[in-house]
Amino acid sequence: MINWTSLDTVFLDMDGTLLDLHFDNHFWLTHLPQRYAEHYDLHPGEARTQLINMIMAERGTLNWYCTDYWSERLAMDITGLKSEVGDRIGYRPHVADFLQALRKTGLKSVIVTNCHPDPLKLKLQRTGLDGFVDSIVSSHQLGKPKEDVEFWKDLQQLAPYRAATTLMVDDSFPVLESARSAGIAQCLGILAPDSKQDPRETHPDIPCIHHFNEILGSILQQRPLDQQRPPTQKSPLPSAG
Repeated sequence: MINWTSLDTVFLDMDGTLLDLHFDNHFWLTHLPQRYAEHYDLHPGEARTQLINMIMAERGTLNWYCTDYWSERLAMDITGLKSEVGDRIGYRPHVADFLQALRKTGLKSVIVTNCHPDPLKLKLQRTGLDGFVDSIVSSHQLGKPKEDVEFWKDLQQLAPYRAATTLMVDDSFPVLESARSAGIAQCLGILAPDSKQDPRETHPDIPCIHHFNEILGSILQQRPLDQQRPPTQKSPLPSAG
């Protein structure tokens, strides 16, 4: 599925790949509509319909992910509202073991996320995820989302990489297709990003897994341990739920 011996860098999506997408789905589909209805004195169903229509109109753009944009558009403090349900932020299964395996075998791990810096800060405070990877890049730093093929060229400014020796792991098929179009040698999809929802169908051309335990054995079989990089000492939070 993955040729680990040819890699030196692993790009990792955050929401739905390392962290349970349940937090984000619950916020946008349940919590925000509730607060929006209260704020504007709307029927809950009407509020949800209005929000979903506005959100879907921005799909695939940086605005879709931009807390500042939605705070201004809705005249509501989106980051503050997200903190109200911050207890739902948590890891997906087997993430800690997977990140430790990358480190132990000398692979550079970089989170490449569309998450806006404000909710990113909240998630890092809740999880300590930044202690398990080498660096983190938000697409907002580059002004374009990962779905834009040009993003991957600009990413070289913040996280230099060789496309031929890089793997991208993401739960978004459009992002993986963008990365592949930009020359990223290997891509891997996540089929179970939300612990409260059923897994999705696999991609016809990109290899996919449900959870990281499906590939842990192959990493350690294909790559020798890197004695120069001791494992991190942090213990992550359990999965959300």
